[in-house]
Amino acid sequence: MQIYNTLTRRKEPFTPLVAGKVSMYVCGMTVYDYCHLGHARVMVAFDVITRYLRERGYDVNYVRNITDIDDKILKRADENDESITALTERMIAAMHEDEARLNVLPPNHEPRATGHVGDIITMIETLVEKGFAYPADNGDVYYRVRQFADYGKLNNRQLDDMRSGARVEVDAHKEDPLDFVLWKAAKPGEAHWPSPWGNGRPGWHIECSAMSTCCLGDTFDIHGGGPDLTFPHHENEIAQSEAATGKPYVNTWMHAGAVRVDQEKMSKSLGNFFTIREVLAEHDPEVVRYLLVASHYRSAINYSLDSLVEARKSLTRFYTALDGIDVSAVSAGDAEDINRYRERFTASMDDDFNTPEALAVLFDLARDVNRAKPETPDKAQRLAAELKRLAGVLGLLQQAPDTFLKGSQHQHLALSESVIEAKIAQRQAAKANKDFAQADAIRDELADLGIVLKDSREGTTWVVESSH
Repeated sequence: MQIYNTLTRRKEPFTPLVAGKVSMYVCGMTVYDYCHLGHARVMVAFDVITRYLRERGYDVNYVRNITDIDDKILKRADENDESITALTERMIAAMHEDEARLNVLPPNHEPRATGHVGDIITMIETLVEKGFAYPADNGDVYYRVRQFADYGKLNNRQLDDMRSGARVEVDAHKEDPLDFVLWKAAKPGEAHWPSPWGNGRPGWHIECSAMSTCCLGDTFDIHGGGPDLTFPHHENEIAQSEAATGKPYVNTWMHAGAVRVDQEKMSKSLGNFFTIREVLAEHDPEVVRYLLVASHYRSAINYSLDSLVEARKSLTRFYTALDGIDVSAVSAGDAEDINRYRERFTASMDDDFNTPEALAVLFDLARDVNRAKPETPDKAQRLAAELKRLAGVLGLLQQAPDTFLKGSQHQHLALSESVIEAKIAQRQAAKANKDFAQADAIRDELADLGIVLKDSREGTTWVVESSH
């Protein structure tokens, strides 16, 4: 298995610290608002990575933190006139709902910053003792960036270049403009914890260093996150953790790609910023997940109505292949006709989790299911079972085919299911009265809305045309 390491800027053979086990930490959400599409990208990317590592037989300990104390949280709670706890609990519950709808499995551990303040203070004390941090006269504690010789290695940046080119917060209490805060002195009325430097709260960067090492040890296998976290957040994590422990912090750094909306950067200022729940109110969750899986995890994703239509067409092809086949009782038979798909799928995913190539294998498998249906139903059944199993590694195709084909797009239709059924009943009555013009008019009306009727001896059924 090869994984691209942001730290070395190349693909490397993956060898976990402990044979058969994978320790992975991913930066989670700051819970002051509902999760947005960028969060969905990271959630789904590392969900697929976790699922595949487990498919390969690894015992994965997946840790994803929650930042539940932060400047944005304090500001939003004040704006809402609610307590910090009420705000964060509400947003955490919403986050879990969004994840479940996207079929994202929960991490093994979900530590909260407020639950690790003692560990954070202990790490800051160690950094002060070692000379990597210093208390300022305003009650804050800062990290001495220039004291850490390898600062900038994750982003391949030199310190002097950072100082001249970056937006650095001006603070008269810092020894150097590049230094960053580890502990913030509390302002009057703010949430705070006691510390050796006075009442205050943790800085954002130190939270992840403390939580990750507490959960996974001083050195662990994989650290992941969104594309915006490489600098300064992950750079600062390395500096803090390695200075405190004297050991390498992480072996493999992984970063998901950004989400673009109609080829533009997603931002509130451009009016193209969407929360997960806004998107799922309009679109089938599995269609959204497919869109997120269809691009390589390191690539940028373009979110648009056209890309959602294409995602829906792809899922329709898969579910159409599975439709009418009972995969729950598959005879063992000859495994040779599925091994080649399994080997290609594994080779694709072993190459830095190449989901586009893995999906190409599934399309070939779906094509061969359709070819086998008329002549060799036993083979079709085996191939369909393998299609469903391999797609499950990507968190896809776990609905009943008829449920997806009839129901996944109802929320996009101009008519509700009950109205569609009533229209079909009107058409049947028209045909019974030999009013074929009226029956044809109802069929045409539904076809214009993307609803295709299928007549058989058993009656009339309907599906949503994939182009709608």
